[in-house]
Amino acid sequence: MYRRMSAVLFPLTALLLIGALVWGYQENQEKNAVLLKAENQYQRAFHDLSYHVERLHGELGNTLAVNSTSDGMHRKSLTNVWRLTSEAQNEINQLPLTMLPFSKTEEFLSKISNFSYKAAVRDFTTKPLTDGEMKNMMALYKNSGEISKDLQEVQNKVITNHLRWMDVESALASEKKAEDNTIIDGFKTVDKRVSAYPELDWGPSVASVYDKRSVKKLTGPPVSADDIRRKALKYADAGRGAKVQVTENGKDTEWASYTATVSGAKETVSMDFTTKGGLLISYNNNREVGRPKVSMEEAADKAGEFLERKGYSNMVPVSADRFDNLGNFTFVTEQDGVLIYPEKITVRSGLDTGDVTGFQSSDYVGEHQANRKIPKPGMSLAEARKKLNPGLREMYNRLAWIENDDGEEVLTYEFGGRINGSQYRIYLNASTGIEESVEEIRTASGAQKQ
Repeated sequence: MYRRMSAVLFPLTALLLIGALVWGYQENQEKNAVLLKAENQYQRAFHDLSYHVERLHGELGNTLAVNSTSDGMHRKSLTNVWRLTSEAQNEINQLPLTMLPFSKTEEFLSKISNFSYKAAVRDFTTKPLTDGEMKNMMALYKNSGEISKDLQEVQNKVITNHLRWMDVESALASEKKAEDNTIIDGFKTVDKRVSAYPELDWGPSVASVYDKRSVKKLTGPPVSADDIRRKALKYADAGRGAKVQVTENGKDTEWASYTATVSGAKETVSMDFTTKGGLLISYNNNREVGRPKVSMEEAADKAGEFLERKGYSNMVPVSADRFDNLGNFTFVTEQDGVLIYPEKITVRSGLDTGDVTGFQSSDYVGEHQANRKIPKPGMSLAEARKKLNPGLREMYNRLAWIENDDGEEVLTYEFGGRINGSQYRIYLNASTGIEESVEEIRTASGAQKQ
């Protein structure tokens, strides 16, 4: 019997063993193919990065080599600088450097990209390159040359010593080995050099991209948890017996805040407040919203009344979107007939009753000013209208105070209209008539624009 079982099991076992060996071989081959493809992609991205940084250095040199009045050449060279820095940023993103400190170099390239783009697209006849910007480019030319040299040294070592980027991934995953990797050391050297460069004055148009809204300009004394507890009960319109839980967030940081949760008999309301002045940043009512029974217009009216009760006066709705049984409204401050777009509050309302279920006021809190100095329009509405595309079917117009691409606040004529089957908001400078901003009004999937 054992002989008969052996005669059956032995060939079967041998067959399974051979099958396992074949499967293992195929898996190993596929794994090697994937690793080889990844290695080739890393090598290509790295060598392209070195090439584009070298080209960037040369293009900055071209910009400096021509006469200061050569607007056409400046625009061409700065456009090429923007393209090359964008290429370099893309190649850095393709390398396995997520665990490696290389942020200073990435930020440096990002600022060059934004500076060159914003300079290249502006009208040099009215805003030529300033002496400060020329000094910046001199510094960038010198710095990019040093970075290019460091990258080329790493590139030479990679080629000479047949170094592999897959080893970089392994080294970054292992802190013990990371110390000895040539490629990692080279990139650390580059980032350390960049971090030592003095900060340049990039101007407001570039600085506005990186400057986060600061709460330092908020007025009012610091508030306590007890102050927030009282404010939370008031904002939630809570009756007796409501429970309040207050949590402090980010203590001893610039972005310190309080979160207050008010639990009543029927619903729970969560709110965030600033620690300086105790200003309400957000409000969220967790009630379940039923099927729609009120119109968007009625809900917008209730949202405006809600803001007025909570201390946000002179707010007007500028846009509305419907998502199933919810209405989302954007309100901005109105001052002397001018809409102040930086002071924005978004409100969410349930269309079952029209009552507010949430709102976000961080833009308003960070940008609100009691009395802004708004100049008179330098041109009439009729003169501004002549600057529009003749094919635009105008639906409305109004004065609007906005922040343009250069980070400057300007007075504009806002025109809403339709052209080529789409709806747009066009903001024309109220003094010069130039287009400060153009927005296509899109309706989200499943939403209904009101």
